[in-house]
Amino acid sequence: MSSTLRGKGSAPAAASDRPDRPDQPDPSPTAGRPRRSATARLRAPVLEARGGPETQRRVRDSAGLLSAAAMRRLDDDLEWYRALPAEDRSWVGLVAQAGITAFVTWFAEPTRPPHGVGDIFAAAPPELTRSISLQHTLQLVRVVVDVVESHSDRLAAPGDEREVREAVLRYSREVAFSAAEVYARAAEVRGAWDARLEALVVDALVRGDVDDALRSRIAALGWSGRGSTLVMVGTTTSALDDVRAAELRRATRRAADDALVGIQGDRLVVFLGGEGDLLAAAGTLLPRFGPGPVVIGPVVGDLTDSARSARAALSGLLAAPAWEQAPRPVQADELLPERVLVGDVVARRTLVAQAYAPLAASQGSLLETLSAYLGTGRSLEAAARTLYVHPNTVRYRLRRVADVTGWDPLDARESYVLQTALALGRLDAVEPAPTVGAR
Repeated sequence: MSSTLRGKGSAPAAASDRPDRPDQPDPSPTAGRPRRSATARLRAPVLEARGGPETQRRVRDSAGLLSAAAMRRLDDDLEWYRALPAEDRSWVGLVAQAGITAFVTWFAEPTRPPHGVGDIFAAAPPELTRSISLQHTLQLVRVVVDVVESHSDRLAAPGDEREVREAVLRYSREVAFSAAEVYARAAEVRGAWDARLEALVVDALVRGDVDDALRSRIAALGWSGRGSTLVMVGTTTSALDDVRAAELRRATRRAADDALVGIQGDRLVVFLGGEGDLLAAAGTLLPRFGPGPVVIGPVVGDLTDSARSARAALSGLLAAPAWEQAPRPVQADELLPERVLVGDVVARRTLVAQAYAPLAASQGSLLETLSAYLGTGRSLEAAARTLYVHPNTVRYRLRRVADVTGWDPLDARESYVLQTALALGRLDAVEPAPTVGAR
């Protein structure tokens, strides 16, 4: 026994333990112990960290006891576990039992690092990640660790309790990382599938192919269906990789209650929905688009009617270069004359219905006055001479035109819209000439 352990009145030290000279201090408490080599000292923590053979035997024999205790703790402590369907409860139980079995196997092989932690979650189907969250899984790991720790005194031989606890903590860290990896892979696969499904949904909505199957796919993407909808189109700065596309989708979901994103080559189609100000939400997304025009379709009642907004926005994107001074973003209804030029039949009907038809049905010679004003180079005096009225009368009638149609003839851009509407209305009013030889 070393001198540090001897009490007062103990037997004298052995001759080999005495100092050679009286003036030398007492030797180190470990001086009489055999010295280990450096290699042995480096290997020792790896070999001794998990207890001796007796402790390993006890850990192996306690696998069933630990599994039963873990299942009781799950049922007692975790409310979400009790609320699971029977099938999911059985899968969670298998995961817990696999975790204990993997720990027992690893503990019996002290020369190897933790292995097999990925197999803990291999027994459960991938769909289990949709039934329980990562937070729930970590709670499951914590329960299993607590069970093993609470039984550490029974598992460990005398003197090995600390080694067992340290082994449990180390293994719980590995299991937690494995759980995070499982959920990360599941989220990655689910994100890729959602992106493909979203692309198919956007294409169908643009075409107007809305049926029950499409409605279920829209619901699967998380579209709530509350409020109105609009479509916003533009170009991308460059080809979007997966990271930038995911960031774009997150930005659109922050801007509005509901959002769908379609990336069609260098064209970007965004559906926004909700009960808030959708035009303001669309404005916040403007920096996400590349250079060139960005067109916003009209607000419609719901997503099933969004094809009308999408067609208007896409037609406006095609026609926007014709109006060099167009704002960015520009609403599709502000591009009605340009959309007519690219063959948009809806824009043509809209112009005639909103501008020409109300003027033709109004009283007070509004249509005649507008035609004279536009035909004389937008001159009030020239129009007054043509109509044999005072210029103030022309000015009054033009204000009435603005009230009836919503476009002001005294504004250069809006007078162009009205002039296009008058031309289209006159063309529609002309009866088709009979073909030669027809009876």
